[in-house]
Amino acid sequence: MSKFKKKTSASQDIPTSALPDIIFMLLFFFMVTTVLRETDLLVLQRIPQAEQLSKIEKKSLVSYIYIGKPKEIERYGSEPKIQVNDVLIEPEGIVQFVNQEKDKLSEAERDQITMAMKVDREAKMGIVSDVQQELRNANALKVLYTTTPEANVQL
Repeated sequence: MSKFKKKTSASQDIPTSALPDIIFMLLFFFMVTTVLRETDLLVLQRIPQAEQLSKIEKKSLVSYIYIGKPKEIERYGSEPKIQVNDVLIEPEGIVQFVNQEKDKLSEAERDQITMAMKVDREAKMGIVSDVQQELRNANALKVLYTTTPEANVQL
């Protein structure tokens, strides 16, 4: 008979009480840091440079119109196209687009809608003036042109 008793081994269980806390912390981290996709660009964009820029205060009132050569030249041709909300449209569709964007806003903010035009630097002025005319017809009178600051431009 042995004089000493054999020591029982340590418990094999892994403590899992902190596991839900860790999972929720990771979930919150990804929810806070994730940026949702805004728009898939179907047109090429090389935005012109500018020296003096101003920031938009309320970005929720801004709707973007992209103008440039299409990325899929075989499908859409090489002439500059107009893109709004992941769709290529003709200038005649601008009025309908503006009305759809106004419907998304509250009634008090509808008159404050701003149309931002991101125009490729090689786009012809004819398509830009067509869009401007259609914006006038849609009563979207606040128009701005998006540019990049000179220092941050990478060619």
